[in-house]
Amino acid sequence: MDFRQLSAVALVLSACAAPVFAPPAPPPKPGVKRAASEPTPAAPVPAPEPAAAPAVAAAQPPEATAPPRCPEGMAPVQRYQGAYCIDRWEASVARVKADGSTTAHPFNQNVDGIEGEVRAVSRKGVRAQGYISGKQAARACENAGKRLCEIDEWVRACRGPKLTRYPYGDQRRANVCNDRFQVLDNHPVPILWKKDPLDATDEKLMWHPRFMNDKRLLELPNTTTPTGAFSKCTNEYGVYDMVGNQHEWVNDPDGTFFGGFFMDTFQNGEGCEYRTLGHPFDYHDYSTGFRCCADPK
Repeated sequence: MDFRQLSAVALVLSACAAPVFAPPAPPPKPGVKRAASEPTPAAPVPAPEPAAAPAVAAAQPPEATAPPRCPEGMAPVQRYQGAYCIDRWEASVARVKADGSTTAHPFNQNVDGIEGEVRAVSRKGVRAQGYISGKQAARACENAGKRLCEIDEWVRACRGPKLTRYPYGDQRRANVCNDRFQVLDNHPVPILWKKDPLDATDEKLMWHPRFMNDKRLLELPNTTTPTGAFSKCTNEYGVYDMVGNQHEWVNDPDGTFFGGFFMDTFQNGEGCEYRTLGHPFDYHDYSTGFRCCADPK
């Protein structure tokens, strides 16, 4: 191979080894469509949006939640400690017979000796039970599948969702509930005493439990009225007569009843704040009544 042939082979090998750079394509002229063989630049892909945080429901106060389900004759009450049910009307009492049937028990007769046979009833338009002790009232509630109200349950239901002093408002008003507004007149105890005293020579016996449990006391006029008769003596919860009519026992083994009665709703505290502490849990007289509470279904 001569010198010219060797030079030709070297040129070929050099061409094969060197990189080949294509000249850049000229930009398209305005108004000229890009050739079909030319790739279209890809559109920019937007960055993915961050996932939304799961929504957290705002905490709702108990008053905004659905009302609890309560037995017939009871009203639902919401509070931060938990929902509960309370009798709409002061309790009357039914006596359960051996065959399971019931008969109404007279409102002006005690239940001494028959505590296991009496059942609390919440009903409109009847005279509320008197002559009943706190211990007997608790038993009557239990026999009805309920319980005697705790102090805070009773007071909350009386004051209503607006927490007023009386069920109907902060200021005491005449003729809204069954109570004496200013003059403590027509008291049944001295009226009956004048007609038939235990001992005319000893007036202290007028206030003895023996005389104050005389069933004739609630047979006199101007005493208790049928439950719900005072239609404005209530609040948004729909409970009636929590002030006036009858005192109402609460669950206090030391003995406490609330709300006053038809003679007085202001001497031992006003309205829903009225409480009597001077009697043991097993005490009763013509003025003592009750209502029950229960847990919602």
